[in-house]
Amino acid sequence: MTSPVASGLPSKTDKAFLSILDGQQLKTPPIWLMRQAGRYLPEYRELRATAKNFLDFCYSPALAAEATLQPIRRFGFDAAILFSDILVIPDALGQLVTFEAGEGPRLNPLTSTEDIERLPELSLDRLSAVFETIDRVKPQLPPETAFIGFCGAPWTVASYMIAGRGTPDQAPARLFAYRNPAAFQLLIDKLVDASIAYLSEQIRAGVEAVQIFDSWAGILPPSEFQRWSLAPIARIISGVRASHPAARIIAFPRGATTHLPDFIRQTGAQAIGLDTAVDPNWAVKAIPEQVVVQGHLDPLALLAGGQAQIEAVDALLTAYRGRRHIFNLGHGILPETPIDHVAALVEQVRSFEG
Repeated sequence: MTSPVASGLPSKTDKAFLSILDGQQLKTPPIWLMRQAGRYLPEYRELRATAKNFLDFCYSPALAAEATLQPIRRFGFDAAILFSDILVIPDALGQLVTFEAGEGPRLNPLTSTEDIERLPELSLDRLSAVFETIDRVKPQLPPETAFIGFCGAPWTVASYMIAGRGTPDQAPARLFAYRNPAAFQLLIDKLVDASIAYLSEQIRAGVEAVQIFDSWAGILPPSEFQRWSLAPIARIISGVRASHPAARIIAFPRGATTHLPDFIRQTGAQAIGLDTAVDPNWAVKAIPEQVVVQGHLDPLALLAGGQAQIEAVDALLTAYRGRRHIFNLGHGILPETPIDHVAALVEQVRSFEG
């Protein structure tokens, strides 16, 4: 008998998060939050203090597994997301990556075609700690909790690799792409291949769905969006499904609002993550019903709490009534967010029946 994975068909599951992705309609949407493992949790802050730097934290399976599990223990989210960082890919491609306290990531910037040509193939051995983290987390998850892996999209990762840091408008990467399109395409191609290998290995290690984060997609003009965001993500999804036909894939092209219909049609992701700026009434009309909508509460509404939070949550739940919807934020949870606001959010979502 052919197994569901071998046939490309999803397997039956009692996990609400996976059921939604597999096509089932549920009255109550599953919920998880981007950056649900993070500085708003006192237990996370204590754990983080035990690692000498952030990259070491990501590469310490015991610590990363504990960070992954902390929000599940506290809030019972419907999915855990692997604790790691999108910049482990440049690190595994041989680019020096460090994290400066209070300043974020720092990389040795790629400034020439030769710099890009010198990048080796992805070292999965360098990422072995990530796969060990997955192995540690799996047996500790409650049976109803799904497990999400992830990677950064090529455009977003490339923007850090070119600039050497995060920048407000990603001008260094955009200028490099305009001035050296062949070299930038080579970098994107390397990142596509690396992302396929990385996500495929995460799935083999045991994650049950993966998300591709393109945090800077919305800053690109239309033709550049097609070339540097949409097309590479479509290639990643196709490449992952070549070896894992039943792979459940969520794409999050932040800021890509008007491009979303084309993005959904051309990439084939089962679910689309929406950011804070997307009008849910527009999304209901523009996004095909067979595509799962994920999102997209304003993180500041969650920070504010109280009536503002209640009304914002209710508006999203009502807008997506009758649609397959995974409740999430429009971006990551803010470090200052009070824990009781998160608990109230989970309670409100769980009490909703669409």
